[in-house]
Amino acid sequence: MFELDVVREFSAAHALRGYNGDCSALHGHNWMVQVFIQSPELDSIGIAVDFKVLKKELNRILEQFDHKYLNDLPCFADVNPTSENLARVIYKQLSEAINGLGPAKVAKVRVCESPASGASYYED
Repeated sequence: MFELDVVREFSAAHALRGYNGDCSALHGHNWMVQVFIQSPELDSIGIAVDFKVLKKELNRILEQFDHKYLNDLPCFADVNPTSENLARVIYKQLSEAINGLGPAKVAKVRVCESPASGASYYED
């Protein structure tokens, strides 16, 4: 099994509804997103998935979050814009774009709101 990963960053604000603490107030992060792709095989020239394609699709997805108030986005209308939920949203959207192009599939998405704190989402 081959595993690839790319890292991207964006800036956005959020407030955690129902949270008893400082994070219930409007605040921002420089979010880091790391995407892991797995493939059991390579194509004829030795590539699992073209990094150019992966970065393009991830950048397209992250544009909807960059310099936004995450609470206002439709994908967070019914759930808090936590690192966990953000990782799940990115995983689902990237899977729709990447899975099916070949044997490579999105394996995991990690979202960090600081260098020391992050959450990952993956499916079995």
